[in-house]
Amino acid sequence: MTDGRREAAGAAWGALSALFFGDEMHDRFHDAAEACGVPHPGALKAMLNLDPAEPRSMRMVAEDLRCDASYVTSLVDDLERLGYVERRVSPSDRRVKLVHLTPEGEAAKARAHDSLSTPPKALDRLSDAEIRSLARIAAKLT
Repeated sequence: MTDGRREAAGAAWGALSALFFGDEMHDRFHDAAEACGVPHPGALKAMLNLDPAEPRSMRMVAEDLRCDASYVTSLVDDLERLGYVERRVSPSDRRVKLVHLTPEGEAAKARAHDSLSTPPKALDRLSDAEIRSLARIAAKLT
């Protein structure tokens, strides 16, 4: 990578980091947690990682969140109290508990997704052509 390319990449990453780690996105994540009725963003993140068609073991949830299993137990306790998840014994290994997203959890997850998927206000500064370019570039990155 040339020095100019490295510098431009650093500037692009710095701008994206400021956008995604800034106050608006931080507040939005807390607002999404509140809209779902979950006590904090950690529980929201755990719920967002669950798929109703594919229950996850407690260990897998901890790996997804890159945190301790004891913290996941606390998060799942909170979600279970709200009726958003159920813990069930794995049919293949009785020692393993699987976390199942309930229909109520699916509805809460959809509410959170609606809140989180609204584009940030900073994108209002872009023209229609710039938005299309950004969408194309972001798709290429992911």
